[in-house]
Amino acid sequence: MSNLLIEIGNTAVKAAWSDRMTLGKTFRYQGEKSMEFILSLLKKEKPAVMVVSSVYPLSEQDIALLEAECEKLLILDRNHKELLIERGLPVYLSYDRAASILASRYLFRGKGCTIVDFGTTMSIDFTSGEGQYQGGNISLGCRTRFKAINRYSRALPLVDTPQDPEVTGHSEVSSIESGVVSGIVFEIEGYLNLHPENITVFTGGDANYFAKRMKSSIFVICNLVLMGLALIADEYVQKIG
Repeated sequence: MSNLLIEIGNTAVKAAWSDRMTLGKTFRYQGEKSMEFILSLLKKEKPAVMVVSSVYPLSEQDIALLEAECEKLLILDRNHKELLIERGLPVYLSYDRAASILASRYLFRGKGCTIVDFGTTMSIDFTSGEGQYQGGNISLGCRTRFKAINRYSRALPLVDTPQDPEVTGHSEVSSIESGVVSGIVFEIEGYLNLHPENITVFTGGDANYFAKRMKSSIFVICNLVLMGLALIADEYVQKIG
């Protein structure tokens, strides 16, 4: 029987069925009916283990609904920090970041990693060659920066992410485009210079967009969080026998 992986983020829900570390088709939902979307995935098949990672705490009612739809339910939110402690990770980490770290440990054993997740926020995390967490930062994501410029400036327009931005702008719009995109590139290059020996892993919606703008070699793994959740699910299956 397959496992079901759910990642509830700041703006969208991603889901995938998994067989050990092999991911099936990935589903994405953006809207206000997250629980209805999750339950719709369970109409034809019941998972052995369902792992739900959420940036916000799930209600007792939602947890009860999910428990009725699977053999084992594993909730990963700010009210359930046990797994972080077991894996030697700080309890302030969100589980999407934790899952990315665990997946990177698994994929790049014995190698230090710099993990950049491009989403609503942009997180940067560092691990050592021994797999120890070395800290990380959170910044604004690309689209969030464009929205912030428009919202807080009064006069500046809302600009879409450009296909081929200039390094230096020569109009109001291109100045915003290059300011945001080049700013993120310079920011990331600075982080990569902190640990030049590390393998660099990009994930999240804008991973490919920024990977092709970097000078160094980048591993792009768009479903890194789901891979981490698959690892958690598989280890949980082994644990419960």
